[in-house]
Amino acid sequence: MADIIPPGGTRRVLVKRHSISVRVTHWINVICLSFLLLTGLQIFNAHPNLYWGSYGADTDTPFISIGSAVEGSVYRGFARVGGIEVPTTGVLGISSYNGQPQQRAFPSWLTFPGYRDLGAGRNWHFFFAWAFVINGALYWLWGFLSGHFRRDLAPTTEELKPAHIAREIASHAKLRFPKGEEARHYNSLQKLAYLGVIFLLLPLMILTGLSMSPAIDAIAPWLVDLFGGRQSARTIHFIVASLTTGFVVVHLVMVLVSGVWNNLRSMVTGRYAIKLEGPAL
Repeated sequence: MADIIPPGGTRRVLVKRHSISVRVTHWINVICLSFLLLTGLQIFNAHPNLYWGSYGADTDTPFISIGSAVEGSVYRGFARVGGIEVPTTGVLGISSYNGQPQQRAFPSWLTFPGYRDLGAGRNWHFFFAWAFVINGALYWLWGFLSGHFRRDLAPTTEELKPAHIAREIASHAKLRFPKGEEARHYNSLQKLAYLGVIFLLLPLMILTGLSMSPAIDAIAPWLVDLFGGRQSARTIHFIVASLTTGFVVVHLVMVLVSGVWNNLRSMVTGRYAIKLEGPAL
């Protein structure tokens, strides 16, 4: 499908970019990850401290902490990593709820449910976690059987060269994105980012989440030991979830600056518009 865009003989072509399997699993992941984030923060709020080891919760030295302090009549929020403390009043630790300051690690608008309910948060978190695992397993199976990972995501030798990656980073920093034939496929940064998320971050998030389940611990106690204890697994789970959220934020920014409608259309219909030089054939 093509239409002429004068002048200069430039033509706009809609090319197939995403298969139905990629599109369906992508949108299911959007729903699952959104609720996993919101419910995960609800669970974290019940004890906003992270430790390292098997029995870190029994100590007074959390590895990561989001909390608050009251100094006279003044409420102060903070985030602490190791010995470094950053003031976060109004965002983390202390936030406004019904016009009043509330001691809460993450504000109500970032949690599901919005009110304090650890039981409901855990139930919803487990529901979307299993939906996410099943969806991910189907995507993995399809990706290997169809050759999607090898054909669309495996970077070439040229793309792995430091000079090539440096050029890609510089182009993205200047908001210069691939055009023409180059836009038909993922660039090297996209491939490396997607592979890192698909084969490292998401599996690590799932495994650390499973290691915190008493039922899974009874079946596979070695899983807890693999991560150095339940508290270490909880800390890794939080860090990996934060990195995944960071990836999603960067991904959304790239979608916005590189063409919202074109990117959305490609993930809904599978068709992506590119511009080629020369007359239509």
